[in-house]
Amino acid sequence: MNSVSPAAAQYRSGSPEDARRPRGARVANPNGLGPSGASGLARGPPDAARGEPDEVDKFKAKCLTAWNNVKYGWAVKSGTSLSKVSSVHLCGRRYRFESEGDIQRFQRDFVSRLWLTYRRDFPPLAGGSLTSDCGWGCMLRSGQMMLAQGLLLHFLPRDWMWDKGTGLGPPELPGSASPGRYRRPARRIPPRWALGAPELELDRRHRQIVSWFADHPRAPFSLHRLVELGQSSGKKAGDWYGPSLVAHILRKAVESCCEVSHLAVYVSQDCTVYKADVAHLAAMPDPAAEWKSVIILVPVRLGGETLNPVYVPCVKELLRSELCLGIMGGKPRHSLYFLGYQDDFLLYLDPHYCQPAVDVGQADFPLESFHCTSPRKMAFAKMDPSCTLGFYAGDRKEFETLCSELSRVLSSSSATERYPVFTLAEGHAQDHSLDDLCAQLSQPTLRLPRTGRLLKAKRPSSEDFVFL
Repeated sequence: MNSVSPAAAQYRSGSPEDARRPRGARVANPNGLGPSGASGLARGPPDAARGEPDEVDKFKAKCLTAWNNVKYGWAVKSGTSLSKVSSVHLCGRRYRFESEGDIQRFQRDFVSRLWLTYRRDFPPLAGGSLTSDCGWGCMLRSGQMMLAQGLLLHFLPRDWMWDKGTGLGPPELPGSASPGRYRRPARRIPPRWALGAPELELDRRHRQIVSWFADHPRAPFSLHRLVELGQSSGKKAGDWYGPSLVAHILRKAVESCCEVSHLAVYVSQDCTVYKADVAHLAAMPDPAAEWKSVIILVPVRLGGETLNPVYVPCVKELLRSELCLGIMGGKPRHSLYFLGYQDDFLLYLDPHYCQPAVDVGQADFPLESFHCTSPRKMAFAKMDPSCTLGFYAGDRKEFETLCSELSRVLSSSSATERYPVFTLAEGHAQDHSLDDLCAQLSQPTLRLPRTGRLLKAKRPSSEDFVFL
């Protein structure tokens, strides 16, 4: 067969069906990559909001955590075949497997992406006794991976690749240290890449970014911090988080992080990116100063119950952009992080693999468990239509370039596409608000007919309601 299989370090759940699956939860496909990561199994104690959990709740949480650790802790070696004929697009780069060197460059690029998975044996999450996110935290992990890719672009050169990324073994490593302590960064990393920095500085920045996602309450982008920020939206540890909610949680996390400077996160409203709002968020008080870098997150829905195939060409075009951070989505109730594609298959990183928590307070903590050595692929047709697209613009010029690219892609991706994936609009969101429209309609110039009979409202047709 005309294919190539990169070194495999795969992960699949081989456990039996969970007897405690909540009523109405989707049953996982036993032939798939693994069981659903959003089954809501590991829910926090019901009395968490009223005070400390009792001993029974603690015992239940420990038992459930132990079961999920076994359930998501299997690792098998199985290759993912990629065609030698077709191009592979990964994080805005194009690869053709015409030689062994091409394969190695692709593999090194993929290994350099941060892989954030289920973890176990970390400090208990707020409001309960959970020490693992197995079974429920997959969307938060996918959000972490998208944010991590944005931070790699923000703090490291765009062509950076991990120098130890070639020839890695399986990601399951023995002897991970206890996560009992977290070492806060001693000083901020400069916000922009400085030319001529030695390899040692690159490694330090790489480790610093990884440490921000450590499973410890004081890490700025840890699972603990994201769960804490989700509480204002009525969520708690053990709940299912959707891609739109996670986008807003990431925005709050970056806003409240003092270690990351000159970076802002913008979340679109109603599938619309308002340029003036992005400019207001990124601009500095001094008009002559350089803009902040900005991560743009766009929650969308690309169909009804399943993905509408008319959107596939546009999604491919977006993934080919160097300014695209990928897609936070997955299969129904099974979150994945998409960062490329080949033909009609998405390439992704899967958080559904349970690993021990790592103590990032050590000077040379192991990095191998934060990098995956081989991609998995999934047909576009299996993609859940609810997802969040991510983009990064390092400065004002890159934002203008991004807007130009998006305008071209969204307007020409498909001649038959009546409704775009999302839209770009001039001005602010408040300029297009429904309140302003209602205020205009309520002016005295709007009069009823003199006959006194009300006009019969036109019944909306089915074409007036569409899924974006």
